[in-house]
Amino acid sequence: MFIALACAQGTAGPQDGDALSPTAVVSPADLDSSSERSSTVLPASSDVAPLTPAAAPGGVKTVSKSESRPARIDLTLRTPREPPPRVDTSIAIVDLEDVLFDTFGRGFLRLSEADDEAIENLRDHIRPIYEPKYEGIEGGKWSGEDDLVIGYVSERSGDAYAYPVKMLNLHEIVNDVIDGEPILISYCPLCVSGVVYSRELDGRVLLFGNTSALYESDLVMYDHETGSYWFQVLGEAIVGALSGSRLRLLPSITITWGQWKSLHPETRILSRDLGLLPSTVRGSPYDRDPFEGYQDYVNGGRFAFPVSPEKLDDRLRPGDIVFAVQVGDIHRAYALSERPDQVINDEVDGEPILVVARDNGPTAAAYERTLSGRQLTFSFVDGVLQDEETSSRWDDGGRAISGSLAGSQLVRVPSRTSFWFSLVGSLPDVELYAP
Repeated sequence: MFIALACAQGTAGPQDGDALSPTAVVSPADLDSSSERSSTVLPASSDVAPLTPAAAPGGVKTVSKSESRPARIDLTLRTPREPPPRVDTSIAIVDLEDVLFDTFGRGFLRLSEADDEAIENLRDHIRPIYEPKYEGIEGGKWSGEDDLVIGYVSERSGDAYAYPVKMLNLHEIVNDVIDGEPILISYCPLCVSGVVYSRELDGRVLLFGNTSALYESDLVMYDHETGSYWFQVLGEAIVGALSGSRLRLLPSITITWGQWKSLHPETRILSRDLGLLPSTVRGSPYDRDPFEGYQDYVNGGRFAFPVSPEKLDDRLRPGDIVFAVQVGDIHRAYALSERPDQVINDEVDGEPILVVARDNGPTAAAYERTLSGRQLTFSFVDGVLQDEETSSRWDDGGRAISGSLAGSQLVRVPSRTSFWFSLVGSLPDVELYAP
């Protein structure tokens, strides 16, 4: 049980230097007998264009998928051995004093006050996964049916992958290449933000590590190529050369393991056998959830790290779980906490979309409702998704399982799941769906 947050804290979080850190309960570094820290630059081919300079402070450079990738771009996954470039703190779109390093039991340290030695010592203290391994569905036998995973389906092959949240609690970042697509699986347990991004930016692939810092009580990542700092829930660089750039959001779902493997019986699951965190007399560290009960503290206005009061939005409780889609430049959120199963036929930025939400989890997924030029309308019939136009039945993965459309697959919509405070704090103009 997450007892460390039981002390009362105001909305703004702890006072200077007093981090109320969940990692103090079970610090990943404390579970690792090795003192080695890893970080390096991925070699890039000589014909890769340089990364685009930072946008002007306050500006955002939205990055789309490259039209053409250099022929010799390096997609090799390897664990870094050298430190990244020093972050250029003269370029930033946030105040440096608001970026806070978790010192793991010794309070927090502001980026504006941190020296190079402190930054280096804290880098990758929570160890990212640079070389993931996978197992078949049997590899998830340790995971409970109601344990959450982040599910990702390759846009190219349709192969399914599951990333257990109990593992992501202790690693937060997974770098991978799936079917030639360099992807980043990211998760911050302080705002339950499960988000998958493309790691390709302007024709070059970035490799991500963990700064051990937070911004608005959300994970701050860094890239090995420029040392820039990235705000996880938004996928935006906030300090350094790439400030203002955003990663391309990919479709994903936070879902129970039981639901996921039912939808994808051929799924692969992230292996626990990575050699990063050893088992102890208490068993595998991945068997425990140090953040159990944390949502209640957030809903009580208590955060592990400071959150700006002016960024909170009382349309929902701060710890309510929301599912947000992105269509074009429009972001729309759907409340999941304490909601029944839902089928939502919506339109975002002119695109008809379907949101299927279940109270178990809770979980949601989004799809385009137009199939082969025909717009479909969905509802639950005896608890199963069905379209009104052909009466075909569909599973929650957007696949028609019976009827004239059997075998058809709806196109997945880019999405993210998180606590409400984190989403609205990073996207203040996000639309909140109202029936």
